[in-house]
Amino acid sequence: MKKFSARLGAIAIAVTAASFASQALADEFLDMAKKKVEVATMSKSTWDGPTTGPKAAAAKTIVFVAADLKNGGILGVSKGVEEAAAAIGWNVRVLDGQGSVSARTAALNQALALKPGGIVVGGFDTTEQKVAFENASKAGIPLVGWHSGEKPGPNTTAGLFANVTTTADDVSEVAALSAVADSGGKAGVVIFTDSQYAIAVYKARAMEAVIKKCGGCTVLSFEDSPISESSTRMPQLTTSLLQRFGDKWTHSLAINDLYFDFMGSSLQAAGKKGDGTPKAVSAGDGSEAAYQRIRSKRYQAGTVPEPLNMQGWQIVDELNRAFAKVAWSGYVPKVHLVTADNVGKDGGPKNLFDPDNGYRNEYKKIWAK
Repeated sequence: MKKFSARLGAIAIAVTAASFASQALADEFLDMAKKKVEVATMSKSTWDGPTTGPKAAAAKTIVFVAADLKNGGILGVSKGVEEAAAAIGWNVRVLDGQGSVSARTAALNQALALKPGGIVVGGFDTTEQKVAFENASKAGIPLVGWHSGEKPGPNTTAGLFANVTTTADDVSEVAALSAVADSGGKAGVVIFTDSQYAIAVYKARAMEAVIKKCGGCTVLSFEDSPISESSTRMPQLTTSLLQRFGDKWTHSLAINDLYFDFMGSSLQAAGKKGDGTPKAVSAGDGSEAAYQRIRSKRYQAGTVPEPLNMQGWQIVDELNRAFAKVAWSGYVPKVHLVTADNVGKDGGPKNLFDPDNGYRNEYKKIWAK
């Protein structure tokens, strides 16, 4: 009997030790999440991009082929390209792919027919338009992408001189960690993505991986819904998710703010408060509507925005490097998390993330050398 009691005591001690170890790991993960979120919310006031490069090429015409101009991120980048092109002395033509593969194919073929100096691939994957990209390469027309793949930089296989984007892993990590930190390590998460885009699936799976590392968190559902159909799909999908998960659903993570444009009415109808759960955080792009929701605390708690206008300037700079036949700049902007506490900084009054780091003057200085 004594041996049996001693064995039970040893088991109890082992279980207690394991419990303490598990709790220690959970606390460590939560502390890490809070620290990374704190760093991500800091102001981006120091220029950390290129300071050297080729002088401005003589007058060029470039074409921006947008995946879908209804997407606020793509629209914002196109405006940045237009602004930078005016500064460097080039002309810009913007073509809208209207959210479908066939329309993007037509827009790219139209762009090629214009015989421009360069083409910007705005927000769609290189694999989707392989033939058009090959034709651009044969014609000697450099391509620069925005969100045209999982990683920043050159993609020689696809024919991209450079892909301009923040690092998808960092964006996804910060978005997911914000849910972990906000929930105290007990988030119940629904993730929204669109399998039409490799970058969207990549970011969504990366967010899922972070949540699964959080011992007290749960991925309730991984929702694949076409982003171009958000206006028609999201109201009913939101209602359905509320019926399935109820209060277990504490946070929504999406690869783009556009999903959250059409959730508010269903949440409100269900009696959910604008600053209550489920709290929505987007891993891109920082649209004007998202800023308005965050500012007013109406059904969105945060976004990890791209510096859209600044990336428009980077795209023009990368094209200028392509024209000069030098390497890409190597610049990858650091991630930034916008919440109700810092929404008024770094361009926030204009409802977009526009770093107060003097990037316009920095690029102008490069092009004038």
